[in-house]
Amino acid sequence: MFDNLSEKLQQIISNTQGRELTQENMQEALREIRRALLEADVNLRVVKAFISAIKDKAEGENIIQGVNPSQQLIKIVNDELVELLGKELKPLDLSGHPSLIMMLGLQGSGKTTSSAKLAVKLKKEGKNPLLVACDVYRPAAISQLQTLGKEIGCEVFTIDGSKDVQNIVQNAINYAKENGFNVVILDTAGRLQIDTEMMAELLIIDRVFHPQEKLLVIDAMTGQEAVHVAENFDAQIGITGLVLTKLDGDSRGGSALSVVYCTGKPIKLTGTGEKLNALENFYPERMVTRILGMGDIVSLVERAQEVFDEKEALKLQEKMQKEEFSYNDFLNMQKQMKMFGSMDQILGMIPGLNIKQADREKISHVGETEFKKIEVFIQSMTPEERDNPQIMNTSRKRRIAKGCGMDMHQVNLYVKQFEQMRQMMGGMNKMKKMFGGFNTGKAGKAKAMVQAMKMMRKFK
Repeated sequence: MFDNLSEKLQQIISNTQGRELTQENMQEALREIRRALLEADVNLRVVKAFISAIKDKAEGENIIQGVNPSQQLIKIVNDELVELLGKELKPLDLSGHPSLIMMLGLQGSGKTTSSAKLAVKLKKEGKNPLLVACDVYRPAAISQLQTLGKEIGCEVFTIDGSKDVQNIVQNAINYAKENGFNVVILDTAGRLQIDTEMMAELLIIDRVFHPQEKLLVIDAMTGQEAVHVAENFDAQIGITGLVLTKLDGDSRGGSALSVVYCTGKPIKLTGTGEKLNALENFYPERMVTRILGMGDIVSLVERAQEVFDEKEALKLQEKMQKEEFSYNDFLNMQKQMKMFGSMDQILGMIPGLNIKQADREKISHVGETEFKKIEVFIQSMTPEERDNPQIMNTSRKRRIAKGCGMDMHQVNLYVKQFEQMRQMMGGMNKMKKMFGGFNTGKAGKAKAMVQAMKMMRKFK
């Protein structure tokens, strides 16, 4: 997300390096920032307020005197973007017994999927959520929620044939209390557009049951329309926060920069992928550092902690030390890397790389394409060959080449590279250096992840 805006803002700031900022070139920089925001589909009201705030801060005596102007401009833009996106993380209110979360949104915004993603997130945090199918007008919505519930191992409460949403919610709350569920997630009905009937139903739920959270799910790809939808829902029902979906596909990012300012309500969660674990807390400050090309090492470390299994990593370390690393182990490493996120996302979170979005996408595409080829190559082996790389001979390679549709030269190259990688992993001291951090907490896991990526890249 924010790729186009990020590239333009970084270029504008870069142009100030080595120059003393004056009233004239500051006006030029502000014009460029204004243009970049408008091209990113940021609401005009927001652009005016943002530019005005930067101008007020930039007219101070220090910046005109040129005391490291580029860094001062970065700080001003950084502070104002953080302000624009809501200042700080606003956690969910889970104080109820059970806590009641009402998911709101129009059809197609990703409301039902986001409800399931929220259940996954809450389960990771030690909660026991219950999903409730409140969209009684679309049978497909109930079926979708039930399918998602089975996939994530979360119970879905429904009352077959009932159209009485108030009764469904009341029975769901009673069921949750009786069966130990401490969070109830209501997947409410959506419409193609805001209408009186939908709002009346939502208002009844709100006034009768007083949910702790009323989260509006908005598709970030809808741009300016997202602001209109958010303002309407907030005016009529009083939302408590926003869930922005499809942020991984929104290169402009204007809706995220606009909805907080226009509604005064925080973005609490963001959907950053199609997988059901791709729902994250929204940290304004971390997002801004990524927009300005400064990476997001904190999120990188936290994601590493979630993805990497410490016990499995220690077993893997032991195998590497004994040069027993197999093709199956490589597949397991690759599976963990996929859970971590796309190569493009990871590169965007590493500070100091300064790689343009187009180049990141190219690197990501080439790398992931190569990994898929390697996966097909390994899957064409017998179980014995995967576990024992040393038994590979010419006749086995010929059979594998036919199975994966590659020529012998490519197969020989992969086998050679894999052997080189095994040898590189062989030394005890090197393994301690690479993976010793596993006993030192989050930072060690992030370090291990980076080293794993480097080793996997050798096998290409």
